[in-house]
Amino acid sequence: MATDEKVVSQPAKRLNFFERYLTIWVGICMIGGVIIGRSLPGMTDGLRRMEFGEGSQINIPIAVLIWLMIYPMMLKIDLTSILEVRRRPQGILVTLFVNWLVKPFSMALIGWLFFKHLFLPLIGEALADQYIAGTIILAAAPCTAMVFVWSYLTDGDPAYTLVQVSLNDLIMLVLFAPIVTLLVSGASGLHVPFQVLLYSVTAFVVIPLILGSLSRRLLIGAKGKEWFDNSFVAFFQPITVIALLITLVLIFAFQADNLMAKPLHIALIAIPILIQVYLNSALAYGLMKFVKVPHNVAAPGALIGASNFFELAVATAIVLFGPESGAALATVVGVLVEVPVMLSVCSFCNRTRHWFPA
Repeated sequence: MATDEKVVSQPAKRLNFFERYLTIWVGICMIGGVIIGRSLPGMTDGLRRMEFGEGSQINIPIAVLIWLMIYPMMLKIDLTSILEVRRRPQGILVTLFVNWLVKPFSMALIGWLFFKHLFLPLIGEALADQYIAGTIILAAAPCTAMVFVWSYLTDGDPAYTLVQVSLNDLIMLVLFAPIVTLLVSGASGLHVPFQVLLYSVTAFVVIPLILGSLSRRLLIGAKGKEWFDNSFVAFFQPITVIALLITLVLIFAFQADNLMAKPLHIALIAIPILIQVYLNSALAYGLMKFVKVPHNVAAPGALIGASNFFELAVATAIVLFGPESGAALATVVGVLVEVPVMLSVCSFCNRTRHWFPA
């Protein structure tokens, strides 16, 4: 019998042009930065010396660029959404457990094993300590912005994803500095000046979070949420992309001599980062299945456990050790592997949707 019913297919969800090819853009920035660093050493050195006070390690151009990346992210955070935690506390507890009690500590262990033992003959003691520090800083900063993209690709609950991200940001204000100080000092032997780390958290998390929250509240009250999302927040999208790419060019320009002398190191740094990402995403996803939360909560939880707030990580590594340091390079390698790794985690989550209750 004929029927008038029509099957309406949902359009495939896709990343935008920039997000889809982020790894390629990072690769282009790496090549361009190295070319600039090698061919224009005078200009590169002049940019490197532009600091907020001698010895502060806070490079002015990079600090401004990172602010242009972080402030728009904080505009998306609705702190009042944290009140919704009581809806599904199991998923939140799993997310917090993996992000703060497993992820940074497992990265410290994996980094120590690879850099201080397996890779030590290839990289040397000094760089081993730097690479451990950079990977720990990366792991101690849970993802803020890109996780909304990954959640979208897995049909995650957007409201619940917002709760997870908002709560992580507030916890980051308290735990990021102590965890980084403890683990970097313990695993690498490098001294981390706690006061300098607090300055970094204040400059790149506290102040942008406060300004973003105030901007969100005032502008939504005055203009409405539709204007805020579609006009004000959208205005910063291309600025954020450009700021990220210029930041990467500068970091690779500052790292040009290191990269030309040690191209193998990028692959070596990527190995423990990849292991840590898959380990923690699998743990979070498995625990979500164990506590029987819906898939639209489990998938974003696994993705938050896998990805990182690399803008904060890059800024912190630069503040602590300088833009030409091995620690800064390690955080940038995290950006290099972010998209292909996260897309593979998204694909796995989508293929295993049937594991979870409807």
